[in-house]
Amino acid sequence: MADTLLDYETEAAHYDETRGGVPRAEAAAAAVLRLVPPGARTLLDLACGTGLVTGRIVRPGLKVLGADAAHAMLLAAGRRLPGRVLRADARRLPFPDASLDAVGAVWLLHLVPFTEEIVAEAARVLRPGGVLAVTVDKDAAHDVGSDIDALLRPHRAPGAAHDRAGRVEALAAAHGLAPAGATAFTGHGQGATPEGTARKLRAGYYASWFRGDRAATDSLATAVAALPDQSRPRPAPEYRLAAYAKPVSS
Repeated sequence: MADTLLDYETEAAHYDETRGGVPRAEAAAAAVLRLVPPGARTLLDLACGTGLVTGRIVRPGLKVLGADAAHAMLLAAGRRLPGRVLRADARRLPFPDASLDAVGAVWLLHLVPFTEEIVAEAARVLRPGGVLAVTVDKDAAHDVGSDIDALLRPHRAPGAAHDRAGRVEALAAAHGLAPAGATAFTGHGQGATPEGTARKLRAGYYASWFRGDRAATDSLATAVAALPDQSRPRPAPEYRLAAYAKPVSS
């Protein structure tokens, strides 16, 4: 739900334990597999991070590789998945045209403004019949229906989200990919607490919501800090994963 890019070189050391760990990773991996065609032989997991999800995308006959741009993340992933990770920019993948059966991108598109470049590059490397599986509407999944959400919702700008489902579908269509199903999974361990949300607000997360208005940011942080049960996590988010397929030539 953060509005600013994290420094993933420094985040790598404690990333897993602050992001739901194995339960969240297993749920995400299972969701990816639900959308990957049964006959797929190769899958590239973009922004694989520490490899916690990548290593759990397991199916007989499916070779799974991970790619990330952060060196520290790749060091962690390499210890988990020796020989199966590479450093790469998601906009410039070191694979030939039509060489992969599936590309996954879990919790990536919401972070970057160059969504179209990522979708275009995935479309390039996918074989006919191949699938791109990506999380969409990530911010909208957080705190839905909670008291935190009631305070934050009026300040969100859903039309500006880089991973907005309608936007991603339109970009996929522009690059020859058609909708091929969707699923959802629980972000175990990701339920926000009021104290944590207030801390993020004061640290500058969600800054674009307020266009530099520090007084408005502080006012919202104060309101969140006044909620009851400050350390109690609210319900875990339900993330959406959508698939887009490259048509098979007739």
